[in-house]
Amino acid sequence: MAKQLPIEIFMPPNMLKAKVGGSGSGIDMAAIARAEQAMEGLKTEFADWIADGVRELTGARDAFIAAPGEANQAKLHRVAHDLKGQALTFGYPLAARVAASLSRLLEGGNSAAQTQLIGAHVEAIRVIVRDNVKQNAPQVAAMLAAELEARVAEVLPEKKNA
Repeated sequence: MAKQLPIEIFMPPNMLKAKVGGSGSGIDMAAIARAEQAMEGLKTEFADWIADGVRELTGARDAFIAAPGEANQAKLHRVAHDLKGQALTFGYPLAARVAASLSRLLEGGNSAAQTQLIGAHVEAIRVIVRDNVKQNAPQVAAMLAAELEARVAEVLPEKKNA
């Protein structure tokens, strides 16, 4: 019969707990307050950043309509995708939803129906940001986003709209 070795249990140190302050609560409320103040100070910059993003999107749309080639479509797609992330970060979830729908549309190629939908998406985003439609979006704005998503589903039936 083989000799049974003793079992030793090793408990590694909790490095995360040590990094956040050891055995106490580890939460520096003053640091949180400073971060919140910094975010408040950036809110005016957020408005400028999202407005810049909308201007870039409008310009990319105009360039695409003037010359609907692959390069302009790719740029419009990139700007729409970037704006989707920015809009969500800056508190415009409805604009992010419409930008996501626009991104899906642009992934599906190019047709006359898509060109009209592209314009509708860009204008919807422009109005959402202009009118400062944020967290509690009016029902009509949410219905507009749903309608745009439905039109994209019609034009691109093989694409799933999440």
